[in-house]
Amino acid sequence: MSTTRTRRPKSLKSAIAVATSALALSAVALGPTATSSGALMATTAARPAVHLVSAVTPAAGDATRPLTPRRMARRMMRRIFGWRLRQFPYLNRLWDEESSWNVHAENPWSGAYGIPQAVPGAKMASAGPDWQDSARTQILWGLRYIRAIYGRPRAAWIHSSCLR
Repeated sequence: MSTTRTRRPKSLKSAIAVATSALALSAVALGPTATSSGALMATTAARPAVHLVSAVTPAAGDATRPLTPRRMARRMMRRIFGWRLRQFPYLNRLWDEESSWNVHAENPWSGAYGIPQAVPGAKMASAGPDWQDSARTQILWGLRYIRAIYGRPRAAWIHSSCLR
């Protein structure tokens, strides 16, 4: 029995990178051979083949992760409005309390609608015709509103906190 312990990877990304590296090293060590279809495969004559079985695809940064309304807002804050990301926690708290980031959130008493809870909701049509169902359109409208009225998400959050 071996006394060597394997360390647990710190993240899924690390585990995938290690497994992928092991697979690549195995393929290099075994050498390529041509199959009947002309594709190259690692030979299994010298050593058994290493099979990487995973239901998870390697993360390639932001491109592969789904763009949630929160991630959309973070990007828009930085890219369109030029706000630093330290403003995001204030926006997150504000819209989390207003609508829980639900595109279809509706307040039956005030008629407020969507992620930013626009009153009336049809105001968001100025940001796009798909305002009823599009998180991007609602976020764009909401960030424009915050910039015009409060300047930054922190000021909007402070104003909202004072009303409670």
